[in-house]
Amino acid sequence: MAVPEGATAESRQPKRALAVVVGIVFVDLLGFGVVIPILPYYVRSFAVSDAVIGLLAASYSLMQFLAAPTLGRLSDERGRRPVILLSLLGGGIAWTVFGVAGEVGAVGGTALGVAVLFLSRMLAGAMGGNIAAANAYIADVTAPERRAGALGLLGASFSLGFIFGPALGGLAASGPVVAAADAALPEFVPTTQYSLPSFLAAGLSLSAMMLAFRYLEEPNRRRGSVERKSMLDTFREALADPKLRGLVIAFFLASVAFSGVQVMFIPFAADIYGYGTTEVALFLTYIGVLGALNQGVLVGRLSRVVAPSRLAVAGAALLAAALGMLPFSPELGRALLPWVSVVSPELAWLLVSGAVLSLGNGLLNVSLSTLVSTGASADRQGSAFGVTQGAGSLGRTVGPPLMGVLYVATYWSPFIVGALVILPVLGLLAQRAR
Repeated sequence: MAVPEGATAESRQPKRALAVVVGIVFVDLLGFGVVIPILPYYVRSFAVSDAVIGLLAASYSLMQFLAAPTLGRLSDERGRRPVILLSLLGGGIAWTVFGVAGEVGAVGGTALGVAVLFLSRMLAGAMGGNIAAANAYIADVTAPERRAGALGLLGASFSLGFIFGPALGGLAASGPVVAAADAALPEFVPTTQYSLPSFLAAGLSLSAMMLAFRYLEEPNRRRGSVERKSMLDTFREALADPKLRGLVIAFFLASVAFSGVQVMFIPFAADIYGYGTTEVALFLTYIGVLGALNQGVLVGRLSRVVAPSRLAVAGAALLAAALGMLPFSPELGRALLPWVSVVSPELAWLLVSGAVLSLGNGLLNVSLSTLVSTGASADRQGSAFGVTQGAGSLGRTVGPPLMGVLYVATYWSPFIVGALVILPVLGLLAQRAR
């Protein structure tokens, strides 16, 4: 196939191209993970309600929802490489602004400082739509029969970013590091437990941009003339397409369930298990390690012998089961695992539920992405991934506040409602598998 007009380079080595894009996404998500430990405390430093934390998370996901289809379409029109470069640059700017919000608040007042927080998170969310271009890039450089394994590697880079990123963020926010930075950096650079992790995240995004500029080639693919459409038109077309309609709905519902439960797990662990920050961080690391193994190794091997549609059904079933078990882990552990002595039966069942949750989520996410890539034409990969990622972002906008209200009413209700929300996904995927 000839190199399309306007392409900057030709990817003659698919394995190398895959390794480069996965590495770039990992470095970018490492920066995202850096900010996770400080975010709630940074918001509280402005002496505002904890409700702002949820709104701040929703603003990120909302902007990602609005931007992902546009970035996906632009990657079809202009190329994957320029969209990825632009979004990484924008992410670096967003995290830098996020780091100086405290200084702005100290000078201009709380309202202005909080406004800067929201503006920076909204910009970061808009630039976070680059994952659609990364998914489409992988679809461009891998054969259909190898695509599930390749997309699993991208999922594993997510998990690894969330394993190592929070650890780096905690280190950057520690007293000795802040003191050393304060002594070494110029006076005009804010050096606080909140600004340093933010600047580290910015540095990682810009480092990923430089890696992309140096090593990321534009894949060799056929570019179609893409008609410009509004976001609503793009979604309307996707919902009218029988190959994509169920997948868009599945992405939305799965994101509502998983993101909401993910946010409410920490209050659950604190209230029911009495866990503090360290214990919760260790459990999340355990989930992250399992996620990296599941998506980076297991899913790729399974996809060689099991169709993606069947893997998606299995993932949805496991995810629903795990969500239903999770809030009753103490009771189930005492009833079913009384013989466990290494850890308490209550913790043992929590670890089992977490393992099932990680496996189900990994199978479902990678298989859905594979089904999207095989259901869209070669010149519409970016648009298709943009729409489905946008649906996921919309779900992450709805899920956390919804599950938060449910948790206040009854601690187990977010998990049970999350499991019930997955059931229609299971039905859609089972029908598709048949």
